[in-house]
Order: sequence, then structure tokens, then C-alpha cells
Amino acid sequence: MSSGDGASQSSSKKSKKPTYSRFTQQELPAFKPILTPGLIMAAFVFLGITFIPIGLSHLSASDNVVQLVDRYDEDCIPTYNSNPEEAHNKRIQYIRDASTNKTCVRTLIVPKKMRHPIFVYYQLDDFYQNHRRYVKSRNDEQYRNPSAERKTANCEPEAVNDDHEPIVPCGLIAWSLFNDTYSLLRNDVPLPINKKDIAWQSDKTHKFGSNVYPKNFQSRSLIGGATLNESIPLNQQDDLLVWMRTAALPSFRKLYGRIETDLEANEVIKVVIQNNYNTYTFNGKKKFVISTTTWIGGKNDFLGKVYITVGGASLFIAIAFISVYLVMPRPLGDPSYLSWNKNPPSN
Repeated sequence: MSSGDGASQSSSKKSKKPTYSRFTQQELPAFKPILTPGLIMAAFVFLGITFIPIGLSHLSASDNVVQLVDRYDEDCIPTYNSNPEEAHNKRIQYIRDASTNKTCVRTLIVPKKMRHPIFVYYQLDDFYQNHRRYVKSRNDEQYRNPSAERKTANCEPEAVNDDHEPIVPCGLIAWSLFNDTYSLLRNDVPLPINKKDIAWQSDKTHKFGSNVYPKNFQSRSLIGGATLNESIPLNQQDDLLVWMRTAALPSFRKLYGRIETDLEANEVIKVVIQNNYNTYTFNGKKKFVISTTTWIGGKNDFLGKVYITVGGASLFIAIAFISVYLVMPRPLGDPSYLSWNKNPPSN
């Protein structure tokens, strides 16, 4: 092999090395902020003085919410003096027996004046609406389109009745519809609960059809929850629409209605409850809630505490950085030494 051939092979190997360019070496004009100590400390101070007032405003708004929470599932069922397992079974038998009178009267005292609108909720604890099989047990096409009533895919075991006719609305979510009812008395005078327009408007117009009517619902031997009026289309059954929007957490509240009048401090409110819903099988809890709202919604201290915690931590870090910088100052490094190629070849 001649020396010329060796030189050509050597040059071909060298040619595989990428040529210099400002693009490949990431030297194009760009915003390259230098994180000086002053900039870092100013950023933490800004976060602190911004987040702490926001958190305090959230806590103040949450404190202005007036709410009453009454757990009634234990007191609205007979007491059984037996061992826990037998008492548990008797509770289940009681709640499943349609012939028993399940009326329960609770007395609540308004702690502070509550200005309308006052929202009425039911709260369930230890109810896992986010269970995968439960969430999938529905067919949205059937709920929207009357011609799709036989499309009950994913709705088992509540897809068809004993005569193999389709259930509308099908699925476990609809089947387990909450069926406790509440009525209020103030000075022995009925206090109306407005149950209109408690569901999302998008659910009424897009998810549930105006010409889809309940059919064969709760017609099997095992009844899950409430029944539906077969003469009212699904998109007007607000209680159903509220229930069908499943909760992400095992403890949740759902809107039952609104009170359109003010409640004065120390007023006595009687709540007549029809205790029908079976949470005793899985040891769940039921609560009746009435609450006002503010600009942040209902009572919730979590967001305010998070803002204050982050803001306080930012101020603490800023003070620590300032103290270290004053006690042990050091000059800022020269960023020009960060380049590995001080003399790039010209193109």
C-alpha cells in the first residue's frame, strides 16, 4: 500500500468528525441569565411576600364560610345489643327491609347568620366511586342517544333485566344512585329546598339526551338505590346527573339542593331524613351538610395553608442566603471560563 493511500484513508477518518459551527456548539444568541446571589435572594423574597398574603386571604375567606355537618347514619338506625358481627348483620337487614319506617329527625342549631344561597349537600365517606370497575360501568352513548338503548357494553352486571331487556340508564353508577331524602323545618314551618339546576349545564346539553327516558331501571330483585321517573328525560333528572359525575376521593360531597332564604344565628332547624341508602354493608358514613360559600367556594383551609407554608419557607431561605452572603461573601465567578473552546476556528 502506498503512502498516498494511507494519507487518504487517514483524511477520510478525520472527515467523520463534525465540523465546527455555532449551532452544533450551542453558541447561537440566547438568553443566558447569570444566577447571581442578589437575583436568587430577590426571587425568594418575592415569592414570600406574594404567597403569604394570598394564603391569608384564602384562610380569611374560608373562615367566613358557615357550615353545619351532621353525621346521622349511626343515630338513624336501631341500636342492637349484641356482638359486633351480629349487630352489623342486623343493620344490613334493617336497611334492606322496605317495610320498616326509616324516618329520622335531626335537630341542628345555626351557629352564625347564613346568607342565601345556602347549599345542601350529602357527604359519603369510605365510598370508592373511583374504583376502576365502578367507573367503567356505564355507557355514555346510551345516555345520549335513544336509538342506542341496547348498547349496554361495559354495564354488567346492570345491563339487562331478568327478561333480557336493556336497562336505561345502565351500569353500576346509575344503579347505586343515592336515595336518602331530606326535608327541613324552621319553627315547624317547611323550609323549601330548591333542587332545580343543581347539575352541570354541560351534562344536560352534551352527556345526557333530552329524548332518552329511564326504562327497566331498578326492576331487578336487588335494588341499588333511588328509582327514576320514567316520564322525565335523563337530562332533567338532576339528582342522577350529579351522582353520575363520579368523585376522585373516597370521601366526597354532592349537591342536594339550595336554600333560597337567610338563616339567622341560633335558629333551630329540624331535618327529617329518610334513611334509605345502604352504607352499612361496607361500613361507610353518611353526613348531612348545609353550607354557605365565598369567592373561594366552600370551607377549605388546605390551599391557604399551602400558600402560607411555601411563602414562609421562601422567606426563611431568603433570610438564610442573605445571612450567609453577609457573613461569608465571595466574588462572582467569571462566566467566560465556562467555555471549553476559547479559540474556535474560523469557517
